[in-house]
Amino acid sequence: MRRLLGLTGPPGCGKSTYAARLVAEEPAGRVAVPMDGFHLRPDELVRRGLRDRMGAPETFDTVGYAALLRRLRDADTAVWAPGFDRSVEEPVPDAIVVRPEAALVVTEGNYLLLDRPDWREVRDALDEVWYLDLPDDVRRQRLVARHVAFGKTPEAAREWVDRVDAANAELVAATRDLADRVVDLS
Repeated sequence: MRRLLGLTGPPGCGKSTYAARLVAEEPAGRVAVPMDGFHLRPDELVRRGLRDRMGAPETFDTVGYAALLRRLRDADTAVWAPGFDRSVEEPVPDAIVVRPEAALVVTEGNYLLLDRPDWREVRDALDEVWYLDLPDDVRRQRLVARHVAFGKTPEAAREWVDRVDAANAELVAATRDLADRVVDLS
């Protein structure tokens, strides 16, 4: 039976890197399916008045994400999942294939342990959720560097980290004690 492992933690703690490392240990039997593929498109965020908060819990298609996780658990055929292109900040449909032989799906995202009705369905679809812990100063430096690498000025990157990422990090940090395991990445 296929298992689903969730990796969570504040923005910039290394979820994608850690997921890639876990998959690399056994590439034929593991696959990473990030939550980022369920970001709402920028035009939809603008329509909803949420563009300046991209990455907050309400800027994701949680219903679609939970449905995909349930489908991945039960599928005996290939399942296609969305990816995410950071350079244009948009989901990419059918970017990831999960083949039947994948015994472990590693999914990662900020809100896997968030205690809200839509996010509870995500948690319920996962076998375990690990919380990745990293000192805030290191995490913030990584976030600023990431935003700069994808086109923001250093000032705009710091402003985004202070205004958006910090609020999201605080929300995620409050879920730490709900994790099945805490992984110290310091």
